[in-house]
Amino acid sequence: MSSKSLDPKVITGIDGYLEPDVPNIIKRYDLFRQWKDTIQEHEGGYDNFTKGYLKFGLNVGTNGEVVYREWAPNARDANLIGDFNEWSRSSHPMVKNDFGVWEIIIPPTSTGECAIPHDSKIKISMVTPSGQRIERLPTWIKRVTQDLSVSPVYDARFWNPPESQKYKIKNARPPQPRDAKIYEAHVGISTSEGRVGTYKEFTQNILPRIKKLGYNIIQMMAVMEHAYYASFGYQVTSFFAASSRYGSPEDLKELIDTAHGMGLTVLLDIVHSHACKNVLDGLNEFDGTDHLYFHEGGRGRHELWDSRLFNYGSHEVLRFLMSNLRFWVEEYQFDGFRFDGVTSMMYKHHGIGTGFSGGYHEYFGDAADLEAIVYLMLANDAMHSLYPSVITIAEDVSGMPLLCVPTDKGGVGFDYRLSMAIPDMWIKLLKHKSDNEWDIANIVHTLTNRRHGEKSIAYCESHDQALVGDKTIAFWLMDKEMYTHMSDLTEMTPIIARGLALHKMIRLLTHSLGGEGYLNFEGNEFGHPEWLDFPRAGNNNSFHYARRQWNVVDDPILRYRYLNEFDAAMNNLEGQKGWLAAPQAYVSLKHEVDKVLVYERAGVLFIFNFHPTNSFTDYRVGIETAGEYTVVLTTDEPRFGGFNNVTLGGKYFTTPMEWNGRKNFLQVSPGDAGTASSSGILGHYVQVYIPSRTALVLALAN
Repeated sequence: MSSKSLDPKVITGIDGYLEPDVPNIIKRYDLFRQWKDTIQEHEGGYDNFTKGYLKFGLNVGTNGEVVYREWAPNARDANLIGDFNEWSRSSHPMVKNDFGVWEIIIPPTSTGECAIPHDSKIKISMVTPSGQRIERLPTWIKRVTQDLSVSPVYDARFWNPPESQKYKIKNARPPQPRDAKIYEAHVGISTSEGRVGTYKEFTQNILPRIKKLGYNIIQMMAVMEHAYYASFGYQVTSFFAASSRYGSPEDLKELIDTAHGMGLTVLLDIVHSHACKNVLDGLNEFDGTDHLYFHEGGRGRHELWDSRLFNYGSHEVLRFLMSNLRFWVEEYQFDGFRFDGVTSMMYKHHGIGTGFSGGYHEYFGDAADLEAIVYLMLANDAMHSLYPSVITIAEDVSGMPLLCVPTDKGGVGFDYRLSMAIPDMWIKLLKHKSDNEWDIANIVHTLTNRRHGEKSIAYCESHDQALVGDKTIAFWLMDKEMYTHMSDLTEMTPIIARGLALHKMIRLLTHSLGGEGYLNFEGNEFGHPEWLDFPRAGNNNSFHYARRQWNVVDDPILRYRYLNEFDAAMNNLEGQKGWLAAPQAYVSLKHEVDKVLVYERAGVLFIFNFHPTNSFTDYRVGIETAGEYTVVLTTDEPRFGGFNNVTLGGKYFTTPMEWNGRKNFLQVSPGDAGTASSSGILGHYVQVYIPSRTALVLALAN
């Protein structure tokens, strides 16, 4: 079965600068098509191929029969062992087929019940060609638990709850949002107490907060089971198991279903870029070899992450990973994925010791890992084919062209990419520049420097900036005074006044100018007072920083609530005006002396005065559309901790005159010759009062 290759004009039509790299792009596209054809010919297509979790692992039939299959071609002998057979290594032998797949069928009991008790412990025992006996956790296992008082090694559990205990899905998935406003959250830290939070607590306590704040997407971190809590979920041991730290699989299903009922889309942070190197409870050396799921030798190891790297050129590895994606969508009702570590996947150097200058030679040459890129193409193509509403986001720092272009046009197929340069810019500004040294033009360039036609997610700070070793934006702005002057009962110091003002302005600017989506890490919306640090040896296994202090935002006398209120107002206004789904903004003014920035997007006028001391009266601002404008949002409102120097709802009327390049190209009839508008060009401006360190948002009055 052969497939037609890609027309070079499709590629150059997207970006003419790609012309020298057309052969490389067509080569990877042809590899993708070959894999897709192979899957179609030998597996019956994506639909069947991605249902591997129904064939492999432990599956229970309607009659109570258990079928267990495991790919372990190097093993010489295999037995299923567990509580159900008193860990006998001989009573339940498995049979291997020609493809290296071991199988056993365990009939139901004489009373028709499943012979393996629900939630009982289980393992596979194997003998390698050298005669060594090894015991492993099944690779497709759906439930593992950890008893740290006994051992850090996980136990595999046979999860087969009775019908009465299974969670029943009640709500349909919400439609895919056009305006992606993402709340990045970690269940374990979502409690104010010094312990691991639960799925049920998140459902009850955090979902309402997210909804009220105006976010429409939740990005859930550290759900795939990981041995080390402090890894933030990035050392995955069991790819099909939801972390038992937070509760049961049924609890997670309830969380997602409840979110859907509130109109919230839920994404999973998927880690397919690498795997934990654990042997006893991970994929590493599963059948005694170095190279079952991973590349052998150095190519199969990430030197910085100390983890194993998948062999994306293996048919069974593709089945495992692509089925893993479908499993989370089907079993738990996730609506899509944020793919972690995409840069590490796409390049043989994994981005280590490499700076990306933006030169196209960096993306398509010998450094590109075609097997990994083709896997990402297959994963995106399969998920979007099977679930048209699915959302995929790439965490890529390299700026790979065509990353967010559909696979049939030669792209990698993601919906969005994370704009990782934006948070870096804000942190560098706050660390190294005084306020009067801020380069407005450079800020605008960083926020708008994205590939045309490829959607991006803008953010000021994510979990990376919150982790110990760095500081959040709020911390950079206010630091120690957050402990002494965040109460309305204390004076508003210059540091706190500046911090509150810039925290809001940075967020609004990033939200409205930086992309087609926006992301916030939980707690940062209210200027969380401390960093994030998980229990580890270096902090005496303390939970003090592995939590979110909701108490400070809920306290009616603390100023954190002002930032929280502004975050909600900003998101909810976007929900009304729709600027994230609108074309990129038109920036009409970048005034380096006045520190004033003006732009329009979705018919909304944004005005920022970043000057640390100067306010401006009757400041003239160009605008495209004539009419009566009103202030619909200002960072200076008292409910946001502002000084009320600008009246919300204040009216501004346009004056016909071109200003700052804002002009309308009018249709002029021959009879209009000689009139003021006969040139066909007429601009408008409004004059506003714009206080120091304040942002205004104006919209046409109804």
